[in-house]
Amino acid sequence: MKKLGLIGGIGPESTLLYYKTLVYALQHEIGPTFFPNLAIESLNVFDVLAFCENNDLEGLIAYLMQGIHSLIAGGAEVIALTGNTPHIVFEQLQAKSSVPLISIVEATKDKAVHHRYKKVGLFGTKFTMQAEFFKQPFITAGIDVVVPQNNEQGFIADKISNELEHGMVCKETQQQMLKIVQRMYQEDQIEAIILGCTELPLIFKDTALPIPALDTLDIHIQKLIKAVLC
Repeated sequence: MKKLGLIGGIGPESTLLYYKTLVYALQHEIGPTFFPNLAIESLNVFDVLAFCENNDLEGLIAYLMQGIHSLIAGGAEVIALTGNTPHIVFEQLQAKSSVPLISIVEATKDKAVHHRYKKVGLFGTKFTMQAEFFKQPFITAGIDVVVPQNNEQGFIADKISNELEHGMVCKETQQQMLKIVQRMYQEDQIEAIILGCTELPLIFKDTALPIPALDTLDIHIQKLIKAVLC
């Protein structure tokens, strides 16, 4: 099995989910006495968001590459970013990395294609919702991507930064986000909603959505399992 390296801390809550899910999923694949040897380089999600806010993509690339180089030095043969927003510079990181990086965006797009969706909604940080890096692979595959209205985007981005990144799950936030999904389903006729932030599964856990959710964290993990086992 190839050694997996994770750029974690972007944010911590999703890093915990990645670790626990991967460890037990790989144990299930290989045997009851097996746990994988993997490495986590924990960075700061708020530094990532600051680089994006300042449109300092070169600074973001340098910051993430420090983590990637640390993982490679520790023997990582496959690497993944445990957040969606840093994928804004995924292609540049892959070009600079000596080992493969597994894209959460491409994995999610492949899942949408598999389900033959033609129109999907996208939740995430404001950078994920407003930039083109997440949408373009879907558009190329013939899938329309709809984002929430401007005021809804502000609400979602605020709750990600100020609640979910701190491990806080508030009932009021959960109800309001559900209303946004319901509005997009009714008005925009989306067929599924992309949970384009790896902390969003926390808020939608045990929530009855009117449409399927494309959980980018879970989809990414399934792709990573295949990558390290091949």
